[in-house]
Amino acid sequence: MEVVGLVCGAAAAVVVLAWGFLWVWDPSEGMKSREQAGLPGAGSRSLLVIAHPDDEAMFFAPTVLGLGRLRHRVSLLCFSAGNYYNQGEIRKKELLQSCGVLGIPPSSVMIIDNRDFPDDPGVQWDTELVANTLLRHVEVNDINLVVTFDAGGVSGHSNHVALHTAVRALHSNGKLPKGCSVLTLQSVNVLRKYLAILDLPWSLSAPQDVLFVLTGEEVARAKEREQSLATRCLDSRQGMSAGADFGTLSQLVQPIPSLMNVEDNKATLEQHPPHFLERRGVGWGGVGDTR
Repeated sequence: MEVVGLVCGAAAAVVVLAWGFLWVWDPSEGMKSREQAGLPGAGSRSLLVIAHPDDEAMFFAPTVLGLGRLRHRVSLLCFSAGNYYNQGEIRKKELLQSCGVLGIPPSSVMIIDNRDFPDDPGVQWDTELVANTLLRHVEVNDINLVVTFDAGGVSGHSNHVALHTAVRALHSNGKLPKGCSVLTLQSVNVLRKYLAILDLPWSLSAPQDVLFVLTGEEVARAKEREQSLATRCLDSRQGMSAGADFGTLSQLVQPIPSLMNVEDNKATLEQHPPHFLERRGVGWGGVGDTR
């Protein structure tokens, strides 16, 4: 019993220290600045890119609310109406209600509802079409930060993965506007996914760039709005990246140039020093993505 009490006390201490704060963690440097982590300053225009209505609440609620605390102007681009069960119209209305809870006004929400992007895990969305659609939206709205899924899609849904593939293509080909950063929500294994707030110590120690944590006030306020889907998903019993109380994100960075071509890639190395990229292998960020 004494051991259990000590463990619970330690967990509570971690929660108290981290609750309600934005942490930007680097094991080699201690705390990284928001700029180093890919987070632009107050007044920036951030775009959340999702595949279906309810993604914003099930996976990205802590991120959206965290960006709001940083005084970002957050907008949302949803690539489908979520009509897999022929409930598209209902889900579009739920999305607008959910965004209201998260602080995104209806004028900042765009829902794409056409045959090119069906809500269907068995259909592979065209990467070039997704990328071109997203790029137009980024350019027209002068977006500074794009937030979306990582290569694992959090839940593994093919539509989620398609968004990451398109964003990665835009980023690696240098097509995003200058100064536009990309953050991707880290996928985790099933065990960590359902540990909720108890997973916080692992998230703090794992390679990451940004960690958003919901405050108790935000959870309580959302629960008062039970007419919205976001309310149910903000409850810590529902699963997101590693529990709906917080979300960890990684900055999308350029691949490490081959050591055989160091002389030809000095500019890239200067922008991304080895100590910054080493902890990600040669991948794109996200847990276990080091291919």
